[in-house]
Amino acid sequence: MTFAAGTTSLPTPALLLDAEALDHNIAAMSAVLPGRRLRPHVKAFKSTALAQRLAEAGHDTFTVATLREAAGLIHAGLGEDVLLANESVDVSLLRSVAELDGNLTVAVDSAETISAAAAAGVPAVLIDVNVGLPRCGCDPAAAGDLADQAAAAGLRVRGVMGYEGHLMMVPDPASKARKVERSMALLLDASQAVLANHPHATIVSAGGTGTFDTNTWANEIQAGSYLMMDTHYGTLEQPFRQSLWVESTVISIAPDRSYIVGDAGLKAFGMDHGDPSWGEGDVLFCSDEHITMRPADPDAWSVGDRVRLVPAHVDPTIAKHERMWLIEDDAEPVALDVDLRNW
Repeated sequence: MTFAAGTTSLPTPALLLDAEALDHNIAAMSAVLPGRRLRPHVKAFKSTALAQRLAEAGHDTFTVATLREAAGLIHAGLGEDVLLANESVDVSLLRSVAELDGNLTVAVDSAETISAAAAAGVPAVLIDVNVGLPRCGCDPAAAGDLADQAAAAGLRVRGVMGYEGHLMMVPDPASKARKVERSMALLLDASQAVLANHPHATIVSAGGTGTFDTNTWANEIQAGSYLMMDTHYGTLEQPFRQSLWVESTVISIAPDRSYIVGDAGLKAFGMDHGDPSWGEGDVLFCSDEHITMRPADPDAWSVGDRVRLVPAHVDPTIAKHERMWLIEDDAEPVALDVDLRNW
């Protein structure tokens, strides 16, 4: 992407979103997972404007990680089918979202989370099953009993979910396919146990950007990062393009020109997957408000120049910003609020 007219007037650090690459990614995913085969995960992009674009492409059910995301979607008229793919025991907050004019389903994996959902008036649940990632999820053998408990508490059991997050970055496709199959066998066994007493519990929800085309066992895939991509997912062979950058202004140059410093640091990037990357040199390190880089051509840079950096992890990077700027051809940048951030 070349910088379109007007980007140099944006305050930095700024999130730049390439409209052409974004549309390519939406189309590439839709070709594999059309319509409701994809339940986009809003935690990746945290913007109702982008959720609306996905709904217009036929992906009108959504996954969220926080109740703030769920409430924002419902307020934006995108709450026809929202899944909180995360456990919560905050009855007050659950109730505040369940009472909105939308359809909320929440993940449960214990008697305590079932009790909280029932007390909050949540209408429906998925039984969250541990399929190998040491995070949330019940033992697969407990799924049937938990479904019975949820139904007895007045909750509609819609099916099961499990996240094979530990397999997203397996590099070899054949190895990944075998490991995902074993992981999903646990989820399908749990699904059968739930179906024994709840024949309408038909959802099997799983997956993410790293397994979107490998996981053929789930009937809906919870992918979100594919919209923007990052250095982490960029190492995989996938049909998606990088569409998001953090633009920074060069604010200082070393006297010997051995490095330059930009105004985007730890407060502008999610750093759990490492430093961002820079196509015109090396990133040396990030500090709170600064990024120090070694340019391939030291003489090409002046104070005031702009640099474009690829985040290592897109989800927490976007969460650090209040807006992103949609760049299309030579049009002026369009501000998109990151209105689903926070909790």
